[in-house]
Formats: sequence, structure tokens, C-alpha cells
Amino acid sequence: MAYADQQMSGNRIVAIIIVALIHVAVGYALVTGLAYSAAKKLVERVTTVDIEEPPPPKDEPPPPEPPKDVAPPPPVAPPPPINVSVAPPPIQTQPTIPPPAPPVLRVPPPAPVAPPPPPPPRVQPKAATPKGNPGNWANANDYPSRSLREEKEGVTRFSVQVGADGRVTSCTVTGSSGTPELDSTTCSLIQRRGRFNPATNGDGQAVAGSWSSSVRWQIPK
Repeated sequence: MAYADQQMSGNRIVAIIIVALIHVAVGYALVTGLAYSAAKKLVERVTTVDIEEPPPPKDEPPPPEPPKDVAPPPPVAPPPPINVSVAPPPIQTQPTIPPPAPPVLRVPPPAPVAPPPPPPPRVQPKAATPKGNPGNWANANDYPSRSLREEKEGVTRFSVQVGADGRVTSCTVTGSSGTPELDSTTCSLIQRRGRFNPATNGDGQAVAGSWSSSVRWQIPK
């Protein structure tokens, strides 16, 4: 088989060379002015070359027959179809977020209503007033003997609380004379001798009140 192929290839190469020479000759003839008919006959003579292929070699043995006792191959089931269509992933939509609510303005509660003013009094209130002359409640005859010997003088200021009956219920020294004996004598005399008109409220009723004054202690000449 290889020999036949080599022979056939050699013939083809020879034919190709001959054809190439013919083309060169024709071209040369055309260039040199040869007659067209002579060139045509030469081409017809050379191009009609029959190449006979050699017969195939007869010593090649026939292919062996397959054994008859071999079991046929088992049938092969086709593979199950594969579903390549993949479902697209679900599209997640973002819910529309509502805008935040406007801030609630907290209005402070209204201020409590002030109670109505009390009605005006029917009678003008009055403070406690002394009865008689307060200068007679302490005089030179009441001068403490010790303070007199020591020649102590001064002014004692005081404030008294007056009950609804007009009597003095308490006495407080608000300004000392500098001598305790004179201060204590002052309150003692006012509580014992002082008499007052009691204070009154808006309805004209007697109520407790207060009164303030002073006593000047001076040694008589």
C-alpha cells in the first residue's frame, strides 16, 4: 500500500513538472512571437497525459470476522434530561419607608387659675389702741432703786401682744436701754397697767393684735 502511494506521488510530481514546463514554454513562445497554433498543439499533446494508478496489492488479508458467541453489549439507557433552566432569584423589593412623623409640640398645661380675691371687708380693720394715757403706766416713782443709786438712764423699746379682751398677754423688749433692770421693769409695768381697745377685723369683730412703744428712764432733778 505504501509503495503504490509513493509511485502515485511520483507520477503526480512528474505531471506537475511537465505542466510547469509547458506553461513556461507557452509564455516564452508568446514572448518570442511563435505561432499560436504551434503552441496550442503542444499544449493539447502534453496536457492529455493519462496517469494510471497501480492496482491495489492482492496479498493483504481480509479483516477478521467478529466471533459469534460474544453477547451483544447491553442496551445503554440515555441519561435523564437535565433541566438547565434555573429559576431566577427572587427580587427583593425594599418597602417604601414613610417619612418620620413631625415632632409633636407639647403645649404646656395652662397655669392654674388664681383664686378670686377675697371680697373687700365690710368694716375697715383696726389695730389695738391703748386706753387712756400710756405715759402714766410708768413714771418717776417706778424708777428701780438700784438703777437710781447707780444713776442708770436709758430708753427701753418694747412690743406687746393684746388679746381680744384688751389685756396684754406678753411683752418683748425690742430695744434695750443698756440696763437689764430698767428693761425688765418696763415690761412688768406695761403688763400690769396697760389696757387696750382690742383690734377688729373686716367684720368688726374683736381679734388679737399688737402694739409697740418705748419708755424713757431719766432720773428726776
